[in-house]
Amino acid sequence: MIPNPTEPRISLMAEIPEELHEALQSYLDNHTAWSQHRVFCAALSLFLMQNGACDRDINRIYLDALFDYAY
Repeated sequence: MIPNPTEPRISLMAEIPEELHEALQSYLDNHTAWSQHRVFCAALSLFLMQNGACDRDINRIYLDALFDYAY
């Protein structure tokens, strides 16, 4: 997945439980089309959509991440 150079990006650092990291790493090892960036974009945008962020841009980010568009 190649990031779209025209979209602004912000780098995040987050501490997550070791079990979550191991599960994510296992998933990424078995699904080579996915990257950590793509997983986090899909997960965060889905969380926001489910919790009231009905913004069209958030919906687009979710669908782009889910279907590997614009990455």
